[in-house]
Amino acid sequence: MATLNVLVLVCLLYVAFLFAVAFGADRAARRGRGTWLRSPVVYTLSLSIYCTAWTFYGAVGSAARSGLEFLTIYLGPTLVMIGWWWTLRKMVRVGRSQRITSIADLISSRYGKSNLLAVMVTLLAVIGTTPYIALQLQSVTLSFSTFAAHDASAAELPTLQSTAFWVALGLALFTILFGTRNLDANERHHGVVMAIAVEAVVKLAALLAVGIFVVWGLAGGIGPTLDRIDASPIATWDQSGGRWIGLTMLSAAAFLCLPRMFQVMVVENEDEDHLRTAAWAFPGYLMLMSLFVVPIAVVGLDILPPGSNPDMFVLTLPLQEGRDWLAILSFIGGFSSATSMVIVAAIAVSTMVSNHVVMPVWLWSTGGTAMISGDVRHVALLARRLSIGGIVLLGYLYFQISGGGTALAAIGLVSFAGVAQFLPALLGGLFWRGANRTGALAGLGVGATIWLYCLFLPSFGPSMILPQSVFDHGPFGLGWLRPQALFGAVGMDPLVHAVMWSMMLNTAVFVMVSVMTFPRPVERLQGAQFVNVFQHSGTAPGWSGGLAQSEDLLIMSQRIMGAAQAQALFSSAAKRQGLAGYLPEPTPEFLQELERELSGSVGAATAHAMISQIVGGATVSVEDLMAVADETAQIMEYSSQLEAKTQEQERTARQLREAYQKLTQLSVQKDAFLSQISHELRTPMTSIRAFSEILRDTEGLSSEEKGKYATIIHDEAIRLTRLLDDLLDLSVLEHGQVVLNIHSGRLRDLLDRAVGAAGGETDAFKIERHGSEEELWLTTDLDRLAQVFINLISNARKYCDAGKPVLTITAKLETAGLVIDFTDNGSGIPTDQQSVIFEKFSRIGHTKAGGAGLGLAICREIMARLRGEIIYLPGQSGAAFRVILPSETVSVPHAASA
Repeated sequence: MATLNVLVLVCLLYVAFLFAVAFGADRAARRGRGTWLRSPVVYTLSLSIYCTAWTFYGAVGSAARSGLEFLTIYLGPTLVMIGWWWTLRKMVRVGRSQRITSIADLISSRYGKSNLLAVMVTLLAVIGTTPYIALQLQSVTLSFSTFAAHDASAAELPTLQSTAFWVALGLALFTILFGTRNLDANERHHGVVMAIAVEAVVKLAALLAVGIFVVWGLAGGIGPTLDRIDASPIATWDQSGGRWIGLTMLSAAAFLCLPRMFQVMVVENEDEDHLRTAAWAFPGYLMLMSLFVVPIAVVGLDILPPGSNPDMFVLTLPLQEGRDWLAILSFIGGFSSATSMVIVAAIAVSTMVSNHVVMPVWLWSTGGTAMISGDVRHVALLARRLSIGGIVLLGYLYFQISGGGTALAAIGLVSFAGVAQFLPALLGGLFWRGANRTGALAGLGVGATIWLYCLFLPSFGPSMILPQSVFDHGPFGLGWLRPQALFGAVGMDPLVHAVMWSMMLNTAVFVMVSVMTFPRPVERLQGAQFVNVFQHSGTAPGWSGGLAQSEDLLIMSQRIMGAAQAQALFSSAAKRQGLAGYLPEPTPEFLQELERELSGSVGAATAHAMISQIVGGATVSVEDLMAVADETAQIMEYSSQLEAKTQEQERTARQLREAYQKLTQLSVQKDAFLSQISHELRTPMTSIRAFSEILRDTEGLSSEEKGKYATIIHDEAIRLTRLLDDLLDLSVLEHGQVVLNIHSGRLRDLLDRAVGAAGGETDAFKIERHGSEEELWLTTDLDRLAQVFINLISNARKYCDAGKPVLTITAKLETAGLVIDFTDNGSGIPTDQQSVIFEKFSRIGHTKAGGAGLGLAICREIMARLRGEIIYLPGQSGAAFRVILPSETVSVPHAASA
């Protein structure tokens, strides 16, 4: 049987199946049909990402080499899930309330949203994840070579390097396809999570199938298997107590700090209550994964030839007995364990690299301002995709440099020790308000340096990076600095030695520096938000901003979140504040909401910096200072009420100032209107009086002269009548006395009529029209609606200050109704005038055409009577007005319904 060829085919089919699962889950989630994707079962199975190829292959190898030591890798997460459930709940609550996207985001956000700290965590995460990705590549390549060695038909065995390269390439492509579909990292990767859940079932089923075969197919049942275990050295307890405790605590720390575990446990969490199910179900899953580890190791040592690789016993036992399909199932289980880890780790770490390294550097390179041109979304997505490729490439390079000869468990422990350096800063940030940024930076820097020197660099082997002389005599002959005998600690296990010194000094420096230095106000404020997250997760930070910055915030948000999503967010906030349009008042609550939304795309630190650049930074409020100074609930409650009243008074005062400014502006405009209207009335009346007197008092006028003077009198009377008609029309509309003439007509015909009445299109004024929705039929007062269109087109013709004026008219049917936008390419309306353009006596400009300033006021009243709306759209390329008609006035084209 051509086992290797069949294996390759099955792998391809399995990958295609995972693609289908991920695609189907993403599609169901987008259509709102993915309720089952948010179940606690899927969440619990996604936590199985902890069980990588290390636990699938390496646990058996560890049992064969070191006895029951492999159990420590399962005991750590079990203790966390059962004994530290409240810590996990706090992490999830903080993640949801702060829109955290990664463990780097959480730590940097806690310590004053420090991007420097985020960069340090990110770099350490990249370095710490690299050996783990190499471990997965090594497990897959070893399993391929194991199959190739048992395949007699294989003419030439593939090299480990070539196999690892193609596996890495495939994993990178899969991760890019399904891990970077959305920019908002806080949005759930439903496709990836569902694929991981399926892989969790597959690898558990495969390991149980091999275990059942070994116990009942090879050992002869439970009794003989237990006899073999009793006779094996594995059953003898010869574990070092220090190493046992150290490995258990290390696995518990890694379970909390691994970027991939943080991704599925915190970022992908849909419901806090899912932790209740996972608290007992996940330890049960780990128990099943470890159930047959010892039997497989014992039987493998008894049956297989001496020198066989214990890490591959799960494969070689079925192959030795000719059970090719069971071996293929076992391979698929190991393949699932490896691929799921690489995919989620690459997503998590690439998000950190993009948000905390690439985006800040890119923003700095474009001028260090949030008001940048172009679409930031494309830059962020490209950064994440390139980061995924780079991270997988680093794992492949580590595999090649290290030679892939180290036992799987040893490589995994190197990564565990690296990410465990996050633990002091993580737990200190969650439970100690005195922890600060300086202490976190110092502690993490010391711990990471010792880990790199004592464990990571030596993992490449003697003389590979560190020369042998350093191992023997220390750098510069300083024996007390030997990497595996630091400070004279001779004879210790290298792993325990590195973990002990790195974690001990990391924690000590973190605590001492935090005690000796004083945190910045923003750090203490974030400390209150994190430590007391269950009581104060909704408290708004002390942002302060003015209405003038709202348009800048909208422009910046559109470039990051996309125009539709940003406009929906701003419009919703404006409506909650009782305002029309798209510019809400930049209250602390709204700025907090905006920061959280942006942090899902570019990270908390970058989002905080971008908003700070526009609104001028965050301020420290009275409530926040008192909450920092006094820990008692009574004082915190009092200060909260005091600050709430202060903020309300400030907001009321600001609104009164704005109302006063608006009234002052209207008063000035009214005075100007009275002056203008007096002039407009006096001019035709004077003309009529003068020429009437000429006709009355002058004798001997010719017929031609009489006709000329009569024509002038007639024209001036029409001009006077038109002005009075506008005033009467506005008065009738305001008092609701208008009678609507309802009939049906096509939107295209109505727009054609309005364009013609407004002067049509000329070489000096172009009109562009888009949208198939112009074929819709309207049932409303078409004459009044045409009056609105004519006014908007005429205003664009009069006031657009572009060199070549162009008016763009677009129509589209949305949920709220029919939306028609009129947008020119001029400089638009100044921000300080946008709030009064629909008021009576308001005139958009004074440089081109005169008028009484009643046109837009009449348009507003007409649209109100038509149950629609007319608003000004800020943040566009020029002056932009939106006319909204209710959906009940719109019908499909008659031709379509015929």
